[in-house]
Amino acid sequence: MNQHLGYKIEPFSSQRQMVAANMAVASEQNTIHLMTEVDISVPRRLMADHRERTGESLSLTAYLVTCLGRALADFPTFNSFRKGGQLVVFEDATISVAFEREIDGESVPEPVAIQAVNRKTYREVNDELRAFQGRSGEALGTAMGTAWVRFIPDFLLRAFTRLAYREIGVWQRFGVIGVTSVGMFGNGPTWLVPLTSTTVMVAVGSIAKRPTLVDGVWQERDHLCLTFSFNHDLIDGAPAARFTKRVGDILSSGDELRDLLA
Repeated sequence: MNQHLGYKIEPFSSQRQMVAANMAVASEQNTIHLMTEVDISVPRRLMADHRERTGESLSLTAYLVTCLGRALADFPTFNSFRKGGQLVVFEDATISVAFEREIDGESVPEPVAIQAVNRKTYREVNDELRAFQGRSGEALGTAMGTAWVRFIPDFLLRAFTRLAYREIGVWQRFGVIGVTSVGMFGNGPTWLVPLTSTTVMVAVGSIAKRPTLVDGVWQERDHLCLTFSFNHDLIDGAPAARFTKRVGDILSSGDELRDLLA
């Protein structure tokens, strides 16, 4: 630090350059947001019971990803992206999940893609995400084999990212549906409003305690704060609201956990 000027100059890391390039391209998308809460008391109780019996801590993010895969079966055109004057609709649902990692002292989000979520059980999704979380790597992109991107010069990154997002193979590999759980650590009711280049993004906020009337009795229930973001070029408000409700119904039921925990 310069003792006379009162500041220091540090390099803008390759990790931040990659994040900045992605966000610059994402800001060009016409995105609408829907903020909601979902009562997840039942699945949280089932997970707590499982942990008490086995000692295993199950992933709430994996549960959300599994439920998204089930809901997409009723909304197949949501699993698509626009390529010029055409709509490319994928058969299988690949969902990209962003985790927070610390790299060289910086906290940065890194995505991992769960392939064919619509054909996987919760156990399979949970174990796959846990395996990704257990991996270590020094560079951003290690988990997905894209660490080489950091060698692209900063002034070319935005152009490269923009071109990549036009390719079917890129979206097929990484998915047009995304989940980010970096906002779930907030205190009190917290929603995250993300920048995204995906067709659908679900941002996980905090869990809030809410008094809820259940069968005529007031109970304190766990509500998950969620933000659903949609590419408005492809998805209008009414179907977005129906999709959000469908995901909420599946989430709150706990049904995707019952076979595992039986």
